[in-house]
Amino acid sequence: MTSARQLHKFGGSSLANPECYKRVANILKEYSSPADLVVVSAAGSTTNRLIEWISALEKDGRIAHEILQELRQFQIKLIDELLPEEKAQPLLELINQEFMALGEINFPVTEVMRASILGHGEVWSSRLLAALLSYLDMEAVQLDSRDFLRAERGAQPEVDRGRSLPLLKEKLAQHGKLRVVITGFMARNDAGETVLLGRNGSDYSATVIGALAEASRVTIWSDVAGVYSADPRKVTDACLLPLLRLDEASELARLAAPVLHSRTLQPVAQSAMDLSLRCSYQPESGSTRIERVLASGRGAKIITSLDEVLLIQIHFGAGHDFTRLESDLMRSLTRAQLQPLAMQSQPDQGLVSLAYTAEIAASAMTYLQDTAVGAEIKLREGYSMVAAVGAGVTINPNHCYGFYQKLKNAPVEFISEADSGLSLVAILRKTNVAELVVDVHSQLFQAQKRVAIALCGKGNIGSSWLELFAEQKAELEKRRGMSFDLVAVVDSQTYWLDLNGIDPTQAITRFEDESVVNDGQAWLHTLAHQTDYHEVVVMDVTASAELASQYEAIAEHGMHLICANKVAGSASTQDYQRVVNAFDKTGRHWLYNATVGAGLPVNYAIRDLRNSGDQITAVSGIFSGTLSWLFQQFDGSVPFTDLVDLAWQQGLTEPDPRSDLDGSDVMRKLVIVARESGLEIEPESVKVESLVPDELKDLSTDDFFDKGKVLNELLSERLAKAQKQGKVLRYIARLSRDGKATVGVEALSPDHALANLLPCDNVFAIESKWYKDNPLVIKGPGAGRSVTAGALQSDLNRLSNLI
Repeated sequence: MTSARQLHKFGGSSLANPECYKRVANILKEYSSPADLVVVSAAGSTTNRLIEWISALEKDGRIAHEILQELRQFQIKLIDELLPEEKAQPLLELINQEFMALGEINFPVTEVMRASILGHGEVWSSRLLAALLSYLDMEAVQLDSRDFLRAERGAQPEVDRGRSLPLLKEKLAQHGKLRVVITGFMARNDAGETVLLGRNGSDYSATVIGALAEASRVTIWSDVAGVYSADPRKVTDACLLPLLRLDEASELARLAAPVLHSRTLQPVAQSAMDLSLRCSYQPESGSTRIERVLASGRGAKIITSLDEVLLIQIHFGAGHDFTRLESDLMRSLTRAQLQPLAMQSQPDQGLVSLAYTAEIAASAMTYLQDTAVGAEIKLREGYSMVAAVGAGVTINPNHCYGFYQKLKNAPVEFISEADSGLSLVAILRKTNVAELVVDVHSQLFQAQKRVAIALCGKGNIGSSWLELFAEQKAELEKRRGMSFDLVAVVDSQTYWLDLNGIDPTQAITRFEDESVVNDGQAWLHTLAHQTDYHEVVVMDVTASAELASQYEAIAEHGMHLICANKVAGSASTQDYQRVVNAFDKTGRHWLYNATVGAGLPVNYAIRDLRNSGDQITAVSGIFSGTLSWLFQQFDGSVPFTDLVDLAWQQGLTEPDPRSDLDGSDVMRKLVIVARESGLEIEPESVKVESLVPDELKDLSTDDFFDKGKVLNELLSERLAKAQKQGKVLRYIARLSRDGKATVGVEALSPDHALANLLPCDNVFAIESKWYKDNPLVIKGPGAGRSVTAGALQSDLNRLSNLI
């Protein structure tokens, strides 16, 4: 088996007619490779027709005969229209033999016989698709899943992966690089009998087989592009969700959403494979990817519903330890994989109410009658369900209020909040569920969130970000379902504020005409008291200490902050912590990835390592793109200050290049990295080697260049000494777990990881408990207006996930 292999699963609706088969073949030609696996359901409504035929055998033999003949003609027509005569003939002979055998079956039909009969649909579709692919020069072979999947009968049969794995390995080894088309829905027990895997059993078998075969990805192709915010057949403005967290997907599946099943997701959670949902009718119409992440959630993402729900009521009566009985009951149901959709506990009446789908209710009822000894158990029909699903929905006040508000006049039996915080579930006496879904969806999602952005700083980086924002605005809004408006541009002397929005392409050219005097307070006060926008984001791309001093006020006014300004992040611990606490207290977000490494995800990586349980032990690297460029060029052929002048003219330095040369910028970055790493550090404790001699500190920029000879002489001596040793000079930042932090020039071997860089590159070597012997290295451009603007846009994109 190979990890490069993928698995594609096609449902019955994707194989409903000859055109669908051809479409599936084209999809496999475009999206699959030799040795990929394909799992198929029965074509169209084949399984339902077989169920109707079994039912008709008991009631009316004539009707049963008609159903079987119609089904036979459907299968024959598929073969005739898809394959030339010589390829079709062997399949037609098999089909006729199988239908003759089915025609000889008489009532009664045992459960074992029933399972075998219902498995025919998958056999027919897999056999036909394999033949069609081979005919189209995509060599394929059919494989019956019963030849390797092992499971025992039960309410929700589980595949025994330990017994199935060696059998699958053996089968796949026989087929080399051929595409293998496998039946879904079926396994075999120890007695050799067919075991059906239940509702959505083909999807479940697909992910189980994908996990066993170590597939890198499983794609489930159906008649919809993925998971929508609601059933698009009921809610016309429902939107496709491109990403869905695994726990949210599992909760949606638990609530019996037709597009997912909880058992389908179990193998995904227990393996490294990806899962995608796509539409076979329109492959390029989008998809939903299930993510194995458990980040904090903000509220509901999906409104789902069921029309047919049954209620099982268990009355323990008086005089019992109700709390213990209820706890034992729920544990027992969980072990039996019979968790309810929702439950209501009424201790004062000794009553527990459990909601189930019609499919599971009978098994749950039988199980409870066997286990809940002494309790009175009743099954009640005539209920439906509406649920809001999404991480954090139970603590989102707007979504909770909206959900309860829209249901206040509905015939609600009870509303249950999932302990996981992933769903709000309402069980109702029979009502117009479709209408309720539309109302709840509209209440929770229809009002588009409006986000206002105030840009502070319109220099090189600010101008570059405005260009990038103008390019990305429409796509960001489409992806996030929010509007993002630039409402203010602020510099140290003046500002332009317009709550109707500022065209980012005109912001610089019109700024002088539109701006007014900036007293440092008016623009902030206006944004703090505006009511047109749901969220306000201040984007600080300055180096202003004055603006940094207002960060607490920005948080207290309920605004978010994205910054490239390093002042607050590298301030004293007391001042830094005050800002952090202000944002924590107000629930606002402060993002500052652009403060270190320009567009490189340094802060993200360190934070993710720590959040995952790792411990950072040391960080070292070249943190300045400007100094990286200078020392990469500095080989003694050109005076150092001439290189500084060239970098200054190209916009690679600060307006005063001494801000780069004195090491203060690298020091600030090192302090920020240290704090992200979990270390308490004061800026004063960093040992900094400045490249600015004392006699050049207080001169004008022009005089600095004119009198740079003293700096040239100092560095020429350092370089000559290093070159004698076969080394090069680099400006290195180092941090160790004991809190020792240094910034300065070091002589390194040319092939050292911190020396062998492209000009302007930054490199960060992160050592940790997990990356002890082989540091995690992040390397790339660390200077330049474009990459820094990209980092700001990345933070804006990340913020849009959080608000």
